[in-house]
Amino acid sequence: MTKLTIVAFDGTAHELDVSNGSTVMENAMRNSVPGIDAECGGACACATCHVYVDDAWSERVGPPEPMEEDMLDFAFDVRPTSRLSCQIKMSDALDGLVVHVPERQG
Repeated sequence: MTKLTIVAFDGTAHELDVSNGSTVMENAMRNSVPGIDAECGGACACATCHVYVDDAWSERVGPPEPMEEDMLDFAFDVRPTSRLSCQIKMSDALDGLVVHVPERQG
C-alpha cells in the first residue's frame, strides 16, 4: 500500500493507505474527505476535485496535461501547484504524497 495524505481546508489531515493505480480523487471520495466534490466522476470534465500539491511533491507529481490545464481555468483560487485530483495516479514514486484541499471548489 502507498501512503497519501489529504489535508482538508480546516487543517484536518486524512492519512490514507491507497492502492497503486488509484487516483487521489477516488481515494478522497472513498474516504469521505470533505471538499472534494468530483461531480464528473473523474472524467477530467469539471474542476470540482481541485487540490494543491504540497510544494515538496510538486516536481515529482509534475505539471497538468493540456486538457487538465483547460479544466483548471474553472477552478477556484488556482495556484502554481494546482492539479485535478482525478488526474494524479498513485504509485510507489508518490508514496507519502501530500495534497491540500482549497477553501471551495469551482
